[in-house]
This record gives sequence, structure tokens and C-alpha cells, in this order.
Amino acid sequence: MNEANPIVTEADLHAYADGQLPETARARIEAFLADNPGEAAMVAEWQAQNSGIRSLFSVYEKAKDTDPLLVATTRAGSSPKRWAFAAAALVVFALGAVSGHYGPALLEEPELQFAGSETLPKQAETAFMIYAAEVRHPVEVFADEEAHLATWLGKRLAIQNLKIPNLRPLGFKLVGGRLLPVDGRPGAMFMYENQGGERLTVMVARNKENRTTSFRFASSGNLETFYWIDGELGYAVTGEITRETLRGIAEECYRQFPS
Repeated sequence: MNEANPIVTEADLHAYADGQLPETARARIEAFLADNPGEAAMVAEWQAQNSGIRSLFSVYEKAKDTDPLLVATTRAGSSPKRWAFAAAALVVFALGAVSGHYGPALLEEPELQFAGSETLPKQAETAFMIYAAEVRHPVEVFADEEAHLATWLGKRLAIQNLKIPNLRPLGFKLVGGRLLPVDGRPGAMFMYENQGGERLTVMVARNKENRTTSFRFASSGNLETFYWIDGELGYAVTGEITRETLRGIAEECYRQFPS
């Protein structure tokens, strides 16, 4: 970030990509992007994704008066886990496809903000960089003791019947797992590896301040993290693999983890 544009946050870049900034603010972001080609490429990718989402859901583009009720129901906690995830996806779509009709109002709701989870992807990235390169000691408990690993980490995180995701159908076998500190509390990390030796990690952490279900990407060089919050639990899937591959793995983890 250069001196001419000292205050450009990731939230600003997302708002720019989603077309949610006023014209005066857009000029500032465009000046920043002109001086930062890496961020400009990232924003261009977001815009391309928005375009793809609009195309995919173009048949549903017309907003309905009842649309905000999907999100309101999620906040009340009366919908199943699957509907909560779908409602979060609806918010992402609404920001682009409905041209801001509901977007600004929804973003004002504190339950839909990501502030409480912002440390999760960074800690997931750090854990990946430290342990994924280890040859002999990447984990504390290896996959041959999977049942013990699930019981041990489940107790430490106060998660009954913690299930370790099975990612073999996606080409990744479990290496094992370990206990990690996350925001000063016990967290769990599971490591997976494919036949090519590529590794990815899945982090689980508990934070009683979390009160939302939401999902987003974080990038750091070649490292990608897909993370989401489900009640008090936060999840992060990290790896040096393509974003689309990581998305599929994260969605599979989401299906298998307890709600």
C-alpha cells in the first residue's frame, strides 16, 4: 500500500468489485489499484466471479419483497444448517445481481460482518506454513489412530462426536492432526495429502463471540484459505492448490462437520 493511498482495506476492494462504492470513492480505489497490480488482479478475479454468478442465476435476478426474510430467518436460528449456508450465498449474489437494492441494508446487520473471524485465516495460513513442510513430524497423531484423534480433539474443543472429514473421494488422504492454540483457545488442525505430495490443512476453532454463518476466501501469495463461521465454531481450509479445488474441498468439509 503506497503513500498516496494510505487507507484502502480489503472491505473497500470487495465493495469496489461488487459495485457498492459511490463514484467519489471509486476514484480513490482505482488510483490504488493502478499502483498495486497484485491487488488489481485479485479484484479483477472477484469481478469475473461476480459476472459468473450473475450469469448462473440470471433467471432469478428479479428481487422479491420476501428475499430479506431468508437472512432474517437464519439470524433467528430457526433454519437448518444448509439453509444458513444458502442464505449466506444469497447475500453474496444479491450484492452483485440485485444492484445494491438490498445489499447496503444487509451489510449494516452486525451478524453478517466478518470482523470476529478475521484472525482465523491468518492463523490457518501460519499453521499451514509451519507444519505442511514437515517431513517426519507434520502432526501429533497420525491417521492410523484416527478414532483417538477425533475423541481427543473433540474433548479439547468441547465438540461432541467430532468427525474428521473424509476427503479420499477428492484425492486427499488424512495424514493426521494436532492440537493448536487459536486466539488463546484450543484449536484442531487436520492435515491431508494427495498422491502428488500436495498437502492441505483443515482448522477448527471455537470462539464464543462468533454469532454468524458466513464464508469467504483469503489469499496470501500462492496460499489460499476458504473459511466460514458456524455458530461458535470457525473452520478454515488452507492449501497451495487452485481456488476451485479448495472450494470443493471446503464444501465437502462443510457437509461432514457437525452443525
